[in-house]
Amino acid sequence: MEFRTDPVVATLDMSESNEGRDGKSLEGDDYESLPPTASLATHMTAGAVAGILEHTVMYPVDSVKTRMQSLQPDPKAQYRSVYEALCRIVRTEGLLRPLRGLNITMMGAGPAHALYFACYERVKRALSDVIQNGGNSHIANGVAGSLATVLHDAVMNPAEVVKQRMQMYNSPYRGLLDCVRTVRRTEGLAAFYRSYSTQLTMNIPFQAVHFITYELMQEQLNPHRQYHPASHILSGAAAGAVSAAVTTPLDVCKTLLNTQENVALSSVHISGHLSGMVNAFRTVYRLGGLPAFFKGVQARVIYQMPSTAIAWSVYEFFKYFLTKQQLQREPVTAAGPS
Repeated sequence: MEFRTDPVVATLDMSESNEGRDGKSLEGDDYESLPPTASLATHMTAGAVAGILEHTVMYPVDSVKTRMQSLQPDPKAQYRSVYEALCRIVRTEGLLRPLRGLNITMMGAGPAHALYFACYERVKRALSDVIQNGGNSHIANGVAGSLATVLHDAVMNPAEVVKQRMQMYNSPYRGLLDCVRTVRRTEGLAAFYRSYSTQLTMNIPFQAVHFITYELMQEQLNPHRQYHPASHILSGAAAGAVSAAVTTPLDVCKTLLNTQENVALSSVHISGHLSGMVNAFRTVYRLGGLPAFFKGVQARVIYQMPSTAIAWSVYEFFKYFLTKQQLQREPVTAAGPS
């Protein structure tokens, strides 16, 4: 098949797809980016599986990133690189220590990513129909990604608060339930959403850049929008790296709001709890100047590249697999009982 350089967004006409009707494989032109008949359940199932795998496979690196973003780290928790940090954590704190907080992350990632991908696909298609008559639109991709982020973060923000507090060095919490109960008792329910505005401020541009980069890469590597694992992996990795790097300053502020580092806040004479994005920016700058806004950028990029590649490749695979199963069942349903 000859690939053209101009962007092409194809659709799968269910009435004309004979191979799908005959129950055969959806290879080549029979798989498209988003069959219009794909159900909401297909998007949500594919998104949930992709989200859980995205967060679990690279979770140890995420733990390192949280510690490297500490503004006043304990001398025993100062690391020069991701690899050195992982080795020291395992050696001094145990093999499973980098996985602490993984349980709450999995509980949040499933429903958060189910909403995220379902919202993205539906909004993108609706806006693309209006803006480009069904063609690919970077504006539609960016807006759809931003709206999907609002839903995703509403579910994921409490999980992020608990996760990051359990990841920190010398975390005082015995486990998931102890952390939730202690935060609720000492800081109130609002503590679980203290960083929500900052999270949105970070993730809306993150996801806008992410989706625009992914779709732009797909135009170049996979213009016919077929199921092509290598293009999904490469596009996802590029999207993750670019969006992670440019939004690191906001991620540092989010980490400070989530963890409420006592040593750091005390050193600048802040009593009580820090809240608000503007206050977080001021505090980060007072503690370390401009370089402080890029603490942990290496770990963040290393984490996001494979994580985003995994998310997109798994999501596209499950979308392909579930749509294929749906098409194979349709002839039986249409024929009815003999």
